[in-house]
Formats: sequence, structure tokens, C-alpha cells
Amino acid sequence: MNPYNRPTDSLPISRRTVIMSTGLAAAALAGLSSCTTYGSTPVTEPSAPAEGSGGSGQGLSAKAADIPVGGGKIFPDAQTVITQPEQGEFKAFDSICTHQACPVASVTDTINCDCHGSKYSITDGSVVNPPAPNPLPAKTIKVDGDTLTVT
Repeated sequence: MNPYNRPTDSLPISRRTVIMSTGLAAAALAGLSSCTTYGSTPVTEPSAPAEGSGGSGQGLSAKAADIPVGGGKIFPDAQTVITQPEQGEFKAFDSICTHQACPVASVTDTINCDCHGSKYSITDGSVVNPPAPNPLPAKTIKVDGDTLTVT
């Protein structure tokens, strides 16, 4: 009996099936690899180094004019984000995401962590978009003219 003419229980795999399966496997692998950013450092905008507010060198000083209304600015060296939800109203929060301890990456109308998509309110630091389980911890901010001091 010729091995190529024998009856089989199943049909051979077609070239189309192999190509489609390979494409689906590649797409699945690409999708999974884009979800696994553990251990990578998100890109953040450069900021001015934290200035000491006296005493033991703790604290951060910033100019009110540098904080956009309806947004905010991240100070990575001080692990702080300062927001201005309304004209003249300033808030300060810890800039480390409560989900996987990544630093937040940007501030729009929310405080955004690019590691897993968490978003926080610029008004009170509450979670707007999970997976973050807790709000960003608030920091004390003092306004003195155009100078903001965070402790």
C-alpha cells in the first residue's frame, strides 16, 4: 500500500490553516507581551529638581504659575504631583500608583499611570479608573503668593 494513498481518519492540515494559526498565535503573543510591563520604568517628563523648604531639606517648592488650571505637574524627584483643579485651588498627592507602585506618568484632567492604566482625580486623588485599589495619598500644600510648598 502506498503511504500517500491510504485512507485516514482526518484530513491533512491545509496551508491556509497553518498560516491562519501562525498569524493568530503571533497576534496573541504580541497582545500578551504588551500587557506585561512589570519592572519597566515609565517615561516621565523632566522636571525641576525638588527644592528644599528649609529645615532638614524635606519638602518641595514650586511656582503656582507652573501648575496648569485643570491639570497638574509631576515632580518625580520629590514623588509628588501638584494639581490645580480650579483657578487658585492647589492640591498635592504622592505620585506613586497604589496598584503596582509605578510612578504616575502624566497629568491631564486626571493623574495617569501608564503601567496598567490607572487614573486618579486631580481634585481629591480618588481612583477614577482601576486597577488602582486606593486613592493617591494627599500631601500638605501651603500657598504663599506664587510659591507652593509641599510637605
